[in-house]
Amino acid sequence: MSDPVHGPSFLECCAAATGLLRGAVRPRPVDERFLRSLTDAGLPTPRRTVRVTALAQAPRVVPTAMVVEGTFAPRRITNSLTSFIVQHPEAAFIVDPSVCLDAEDRAIAQLPAALRGVVRPPAETLATITALGLEPALPAPEFALPTHAHWDHVCGLLDMPGLPIHMHRTEREWVSSGPIAPVGGVRDSLLDRPVIEYDLDGPPVLTFTRSRDLFGDGSIVLVDLAGHTPGSIGVLAHTQRGWVLLAGDAAWHTLQIDKIRQKSSFPGNFVDTDREETFKTLHRLHLAKHFATVIPTHDHEATRQLATESIQPSRN
Repeated sequence: MSDPVHGPSFLECCAAATGLLRGAVRPRPVDERFLRSLTDAGLPTPRRTVRVTALAQAPRVVPTAMVVEGTFAPRRITNSLTSFIVQHPEAAFIVDPSVCLDAEDRAIAQLPAALRGVVRPPAETLATITALGLEPALPAPEFALPTHAHWDHVCGLLDMPGLPIHMHRTEREWVSSGPIAPVGGVRDSLLDRPVIEYDLDGPPVLTFTRSRDLFGDGSIVLVDLAGHTPGSIGVLAHTQRGWVLLAGDAAWHTLQIDKIRQKSSFPGNFVDTDREETFKTLHRLHLAKHFATVIPTHDHEATRQLATESIQPSRN
């Protein structure tokens, strides 16, 4: 089954290229007024501790300026398509099951042609099901929890038939309604499996306005990171090493959070649904990083903080 999607026009691509050059010279400045307006609602009071493990994944070296607007040092950074296993006393689950076997044909082929070359992972990239097999000590996930519904955060589910998925109601409505999908490579991953919808109906946490206490014990709290997609969320986890926030694609790299720099316009203009809201979310993450270790899903070096020491991706 294909997943048709509207692609960027030639004029949109030209505008993005122009924006890329402009942003390289004059990156969008920090909104100091908005930053000062943010208040800290504090952290939850957890009654349990969880473990978060980043699965092995092959890195990809990319120019920094293609990821972080107006940033040239270091010249290059590494990204990857990382998935995480979270072990809670009541259940183990997988956050962002990212890559399926044969992803080129089963997911990437459904993307607009202008984006395929940009997002295509290196040949040695591990399918999520393969990465799980490298960690026999980890429990099998009982459900999946994507931070948002883009192909590189859900298509690994194609190799996990029947695994239930927990999805923010706003996100599911965005990706499922209408005859034409807003993004490619996603709908197939949601077919023929239980989908448990949830709302962010809890109180503010840190700098984030809405939340959801997943197990009711303060140890796993989902927070609102809207902008990249309408229903993007972060997973705030209380671990033995302190609080960790899996931030999905609200930022692609920690440099964006440190400097409050948006994604470069290409491909940022085509992957951020709401650039204004995404930029505001970066400000929120910039303040939240003082209380939690923020881990963007695609920041390879950041995710390695949560990796087991013995398992590394094969480069053969």
